[in-house]
Amino acid sequence: MGVLCPQQLPLKLHFIPYPAAGHMIPLCDIATLFASSGHHVTIITTPSNAKVLHNSIPYHHHLTFHTVQFPSQEFGLPDGVENLSALNDLPNTVRFHEAAMLLRGPIEHFMEHHPPDCIVADFLFPWVEDLANKLRIPRLAFNGFSLFAVCAMESIKAQPDSFIVRGLPHHVTLNATPPKGLTKFMEPLLETELKSYGLIVNNFAELDGEEYIEHYEKTTGHKAWHLGPASLICRTAQEQAERGQKSVLSVHECLSWLNSKRVNSVLYICFGSLCHFSDKQLYEMACGIEASGHEFIWVVPEKKGKEDESVEEKDKWLPKGFEEKCKGMILRGWAPQVLILDHPAVGAFLTHCGWNSTVEAVSAGVPMITWPVHDEQFYNEKLITEVRGIGVEVGAEEWSIIGYQERKKLVGRDCIEKAVRKLMDGGDEAKEIRQRAQEFGKKAGRAIQEGGSSHQNLTALVDDLKRLRDSKPLD
Repeated sequence: MGVLCPQQLPLKLHFIPYPAAGHMIPLCDIATLFASSGHHVTIITTPSNAKVLHNSIPYHHHLTFHTVQFPSQEFGLPDGVENLSALNDLPNTVRFHEAAMLLRGPIEHFMEHHPPDCIVADFLFPWVEDLANKLRIPRLAFNGFSLFAVCAMESIKAQPDSFIVRGLPHHVTLNATPPKGLTKFMEPLLETELKSYGLIVNNFAELDGEEYIEHYEKTTGHKAWHLGPASLICRTAQEQAERGQKSVLSVHECLSWLNSKRVNSVLYICFGSLCHFSDKQLYEMACGIEASGHEFIWVVPEKKGKEDESVEEKDKWLPKGFEEKCKGMILRGWAPQVLILDHPAVGAFLTHCGWNSTVEAVSAGVPMITWPVHDEQFYNEKLITEVRGIGVEVGAEEWSIIGYQERKKLVGRDCIEKAVRKLMDGGDEAKEIRQRAQEFGKKAGRAIQEGGSSHQNLTALVDDLKRLRDSKPLD
């Protein structure tokens, strides 16, 4: 047998996802891309998160898990809480983040004894920069945002209180200004991110646009690698259903219901795992949906109420007789979102514009009704509606620092009904938006195939990392 030359030897990569569904799921999907290309991948996470990931990402013999204990009890968190999605209040969220920072010790210990060729880590772990420098290996950063949103964040630094984002390739006017607390939290993380070897983006170049890739690299001097959409990696229907958590509804039940519906006749409604609305807002939403007259699947986050509280007590916000009168399905908990969006019966997606949900909708060719709530979602809204023209806005104008923060402004039922009808009633504007959305869906599929933009980026990134490894002087 011939000896492999250095450039042919597979890479050894360690992935460190932040333990929150919106960060963990896409980064671990991207890890499987490297594993399926023959590289040795280790995902470093906590025991319960490893168990969830085992069920939801395709098996590869090149992919292994290393687990470190999450210090829940040290911070007064409920026993067994290892993922941010399990919490719904600010004090516990702060404690959770502080606990997550304590993962540094055991992770550094493992890394020092098992050094990889490259570390791929969430930007919420800024200490990885010091570790990579200490081990003299490259670090790739991941933040779970679109590159468009990162460009907007960088541009708005100069004028944080302005609705207008200046200096971008497009004229962009936001519906709200970012909360000062969010900006204060994000800026040092983004600065540390720029010290990494490059940024991995869960998107495809055609959606962010070459103009934004050029803008980012020109204004920051940093490299971005578009490797997505991560949700399109090959997986079974069961793996899709359990992507992130186990679905509250069986795949068979969900698809059977959708199979009985006409093409583009169902509205899908979901606001992610970290966004919780008040009962008043949920009531307005229900009234607006009912008035629109369209069939729907509505995912309502499971309320963390008292254990002895009945479903009726938890759902007291529902208008009387809503479920009997309306032609829809309410799911309380986690839903098989990728499977739902891929179904031809789904005609629009009412979304909070979290990046995972957004790129999953784009990949499925489904137009969006945008209702941003927190984090970078108000930037994503503008990419979808103003820049790419594949969605309509519901009119949300209150930017929260966190998804379950109490909000002062209600989005009224009339605004909700109007936005739903605009996409679902089938006028000329709706047809144009739907056509553009379907075109982007086809581009997303081509991007990850051999010769596509994301596939080429993966190949180029692997070649770069191999060159770095093989040029490293021997100690």
